[in-house]
Amino acid sequence: MRNTGTNHEGRSAFDTGVAMHDPNLYRVARIATKLDGFDSVDDAAIVEYQRAGFLAIENAFAPDNVREARDGLVGLIMGQNPDFKGISFESKAKDILPTLDAEQRQDAVRKLSDFVDYDPNLHALASHQRLISILERLLLGGKPKLFQDMALFKPPRLGREKPWHQDHAYFAYPLGTPVVGVWIALDEATVENGCMHVLEGGHKLGPRIHFKRRDWQICDEEMVGCEAVAVPLKPGGLLFFDGLMPHGTPHNKSDERRRAIQYHYAPDTATKLADDYRTGIFGSEGKNVTC
Repeated sequence: MRNTGTNHEGRSAFDTGVAMHDPNLYRVARIATKLDGFDSVDDAAIVEYQRAGFLAIENAFAPDNVREARDGLVGLIMGQNPDFKGISFESKAKDILPTLDAEQRQDAVRKLSDFVDYDPNLHALASHQRLISILERLLLGGKPKLFQDMALFKPPRLGREKPWHQDHAYFAYPLGTPVVGVWIALDEATVENGCMHVLEGGHKLGPRIHFKRRDWQICDEEMVGCEAVAVPLKPGGLLFFDGLMPHGTPHNKSDERRRAIQYHYAPDTATKLADDYRTGIFGSEGKNVTC
């Protein structure tokens, strides 16, 4: 769930999902195979995405793109744009936030939301032409429309789990509407620091009922012991994944930061329905939740 906050010069919002998860929720069966660069995405790769529900690419964005995106996020965290309000901090930092210096404050952030209109580099990344070209193929020829943007932080030791869920469960698009998530690593994402885990082919099993527990999530009993595919990525690597793909990220148990950007796209012809359509499919406990 997303808690919308303000920048550090105003009142801050604090994430509440801090309960530790069962380690058996993230049993890694294998490490994902990754392509090398946007040029490697051929017709066979698109077919594989449709089969598996995800497609991982290393070296998608240049180091300059990654540095500019990180700088943009840090600038927003440090209040360089006073109009930006979409910051949520880790709950464990609530009592110490006023004492943190600029570097420490980065490791108190859980999430940033709705930032593409507040930083040109983050906007440029979302509209990168080579990214958009692949999205057109994944969206079956539809013109991609960006409808959600957020940055997910896992500070060292502090960064919490995002439980198993389906992103489509947060969006009131009709079932059958292609929705593609794009997860971009800004730091090296590893199994130890909470890289993405996916359930290969799980998008073909349809919608799952979600419940409010540590977050709005698929029931743990459905996911304990499932054989997950872990998707570690270098900075600039990315993961495309289907909106019905069950996925999650475990707690950061390392001493390294894990920062990532996530964008969601749908065809520009798609129209959202009333929210009760979404909750009628994915669960009534999901009223007013945001990813």
